[in-house]
Amino acid sequence: MTTILDASHHNDLELFAARTLPGPRSARLLADQERQESNARTYPRRLPFGIASARGSIITDVDGNHYVDLLSGAGVLALGHSHPELVTIAQRQLELFVHGLDMPTPVKAEFTGKLLARIPGYDAGTGNWKVHFCGPTGANAVDAAIKLARIATGRHGVISFQGGFHGTTHLTMGLTGLLAQRAGIAGIGDGVHFLPYSDSRNHPDQRPGDHRYHTTLIESLLTDPNGGIPAPAAVILEIVQGEGGVVLGDPVFLATVANLAHRLGALLIVDEIQTGCGRTGTFFAYERHGIRPDVVCLSKALSGIGTPISVLLYRSEHDVWGPGTHTGTFRGNQLAFATGSAFLDILDRDDVLGHVAAIERTVRDTLGPLPERSPHVYDVRGIGAMWGIEFVADSGRRDTGGALARAVQELCVRRGIVTEVGGRNDSVLRLLPPLNIDLDLFAEACAVIAAAVDDVMTAGAVR
Repeated sequence: MTTILDASHHNDLELFAARTLPGPRSARLLADQERQESNARTYPRRLPFGIASARGSIITDVDGNHYVDLLSGAGVLALGHSHPELVTIAQRQLELFVHGLDMPTPVKAEFTGKLLARIPGYDAGTGNWKVHFCGPTGANAVDAAIKLARIATGRHGVISFQGGFHGTTHLTMGLTGLLAQRAGIAGIGDGVHFLPYSDSRNHPDQRPGDHRYHTTLIESLLTDPNGGIPAPAAVILEIVQGEGGVVLGDPVFLATVANLAHRLGALLIVDEIQTGCGRTGTFFAYERHGIRPDVVCLSKALSGIGTPISVLLYRSEHDVWGPGTHTGTFRGNQLAFATGSAFLDILDRDDVLGHVAAIERTVRDTLGPLPERSPHVYDVRGIGAMWGIEFVADSGRRDTGGALARAVQELCVRRGIVTEVGGRNDSVLRLLPPLNIDLDLFAEACAVIAAAVDDVMTAGAVR
């Protein structure tokens, strides 16, 4: 297994020693940022340091502190920071050609062929799937997917799910359940109907793993001629709700939703922006469920190194675009095509998906026992390299553990580990490590996280 920094290099670094944050140089950068940048910035509020460099799984701040990065640029950096092979390829492509609109190039053709070949059931001879290159972000892909569905079906409505996250543009906010981001903005969610995802909070009396309530309710709502929801243009869902708190879709629930979409003549859009490219242990998260999407949204990790790219993959019968129907200035990012093509090769050559399975085992071994140690740890859940620890504060009630999750995150960063919080009221500590992180290093980091949880549960506050 190829890793960016080997274990001996990791051992040379002072990783998990306690440090005071921010350091003096970081404090100056943070002050400049507060004075100059929009108040919408988020990450430096909870990760109070300025970054000088990063390589592999290690970030170095401007004060010389090192951190194990278990956020990976919100899942973008599939092979960690500055993978040496991808850096070399990007440098070479910079000298050849960078910005190509939608003109054909050899590097684009190579990337396109490799990506299409990843789709289960793809037939190169018949061309039964197409690629559409969008603007640079995942939200651009979701925007395009909804537009495609509305044109293809002649309908307007969209079914989305509570807890889902699809972006923060005007349209994608309308598909996203988080009310705080929608507050005060007119016209959000025109034609969008939210249905319950397969999460026990929606029906607390059900037995674990029994999602008949959800499937029965959804089928009733979408097929009742007096139910108030017209046949939609699209049904959009995540196989695992990432920003929603690492909520795994129940297989029966996912199959029911997929079958209903097809029965209703709606396009089934699977948002794989965070789960795709191997994050869950298969290239697409939907593969293990045997469902049949019409459209798949990909972005984030697709270039392997963080160069922006987003795409739609869709069945060719839905190719209703006319020339110029959907464009985007930065849809021809040749750097992303070049590094993305190499990334797809590395996934196979280095058995990265096998390594993701080992990451999952490590989490289960090191963090899995946490709920048994504290009543305030509701759950440790996830799949592959996508994990969440949900905290509860108020008599075990869900969605009350935000202060605990943030306290653990703060203690982790002061001990040299970068994590994220998410879910309802930020009650979930989230881990998105590089897919090729050194397993010994990762196990050490998980042990530090477990100790931080124990300390916060004991002290009731960060210390």
